[in-house]
Amino acid sequence: MTTLQVTVDDAMKQNADQLFGSLGLDTSTAIKIFLQAAIEHKGIPFPVRHRSLPSDLMEAVSDSRERRNLCGPFDSADEAVASMLED
Repeated sequence: MTTLQVTVDDAMKQNADQLFGSLGLDTSTAIKIFLQAAIEHKGIPFPVRHRSLPSDLMEAVSDSRERRNLCGPFDSADEAVASMLED
């Protein structure tokens, strides 16, 4: 038998303890379940990906990368803010 130590902030530990306690588990048992599932799946047992951004934000990011639908350049910050406030 071995000991596994993981450093997390106090709030995360408290939230995890509450969550797992509500499921009838202690945090140590929940971690063992995760490790066993990872071994059985031969990887992380759930998708690991970036959070999804709203489609309009993704479109704005794409536009900025492709230099489409851009306003400016502006001569001052005031001009830039005024442009953002226009309908």
